[in-house]
Amino acid sequence: MASTTITSNGTTKRKAANGIRNGHANGATAPTKNADDQKEHDFFWTYTEEPHRTRRLAIIKAHPEVLKLCGAEPLTKYVVAGVVALQILCAHLLRDTPFWSLKFWAVAYIIGATSNQNLFLAIHEISHNLAFRSPLANRLFAIFANLPIGLPYSASFRPYHLTHHKSLGVDGLDTDLPTALEAVFLDSILGKAFFCTFQILFYALRPMAVYRVPFTWVHWLNVAVQLSFDYALIALLPNYFSVNSVLYLILSSFLAGSLHPTAGHFIAEHYVYEHISDEARDPENKIPLPETYSYYGILNFFTYNVGLHNEHHDFPAIPWTRLPKLNKIAKEFYDPLPTHESWVYVLWQFIFDDKIGMTSRVKRKQGGRVVGGGNVSAKAKVADWTAEEIEA
Repeated sequence: MASTTITSNGTTKRKAANGIRNGHANGATAPTKNADDQKEHDFFWTYTEEPHRTRRLAIIKAHPEVLKLCGAEPLTKYVVAGVVALQILCAHLLRDTPFWSLKFWAVAYIIGATSNQNLFLAIHEISHNLAFRSPLANRLFAIFANLPIGLPYSASFRPYHLTHHKSLGVDGLDTDLPTALEAVFLDSILGKAFFCTFQILFYALRPMAVYRVPFTWVHWLNVAVQLSFDYALIALLPNYFSVNSVLYLILSSFLAGSLHPTAGHFIAEHYVYEHISDEARDPENKIPLPETYSYYGILNFFTYNVGLHNEHHDFPAIPWTRLPKLNKIAKEFYDPLPTHESWVYVLWQFIFDDKIGMTSRVKRKQGGRVVGGGNVSAKAKVADWTAEEIEA
């Protein structure tokens, strides 16, 4: 990925690969060591509005035909059904394979993790009502897509993810942001390696520590169906499945969110990989910072084009199959934006580059959809969502 510096007019300026993120370019005075260290290990705070709404309006004005790309994608349900069937078949074939064998882990890493990452992102698509026109059909189909993941999560994912869209970077609302605790204890090579290895657990548990969403009938159904499916594999179909079958599915989910090529998208999407100048770092200057990155590589084939992440945040109602067309139509808007060329390199750079870490995220105190209140550091908030909003 090209190395750039964000300058006072919000544009990017080319820098050498070893350029420093706190930027002393343009005659800026170097801060003291203590101030420099503090800035290097703090989030990028901003008072600017998240960029996607503004760009969406500009694109619609320039290319109103993009609105015709919105709507459900019928192909999604067939892809999901095929991947669910593939994982059930693998669970059957590995029923008698020892858990600690090389074969078990190799299949789980190569086939299982790739498949379950695909299902994670299928649920992501479905959360935007992009598999069916009916909201109810999407809620139920997400529960079906959840089956090979082994643990129920589709019902809870949706409200947290919609809040991420409505409140991108908003402190205390966007649960995609690392917490202060993570920033303190994991901002080192070993800490970042630990985070990347177990990031699926952070993404699963962090939201509940920030705020809670109401438990609805969809959540209960998700739990009941998933536990019934797991029980059926273990107890009701002993000739076809075993405990190892369920362990395979759960291991696949863990590896999908660990040191796996497709897991690079978790970090690639919103961590700041650009070199930010002191002037741009100062939130009082209100200089927009690059907080969403796209990736246009081959791994999009397995991940519902989630790499086209600027495009997705600009138009969440456009399904995965039509995001490349959006990029082509509005090319003048997307070509100047920073991109990643490799999700594997994203993981490598995140762990070993001391200029990139847990605090390399844009945070804002204002804006977004307020879904809770109170002191999040003292107690997890209860989100102010109605059942109708969650199920809509």
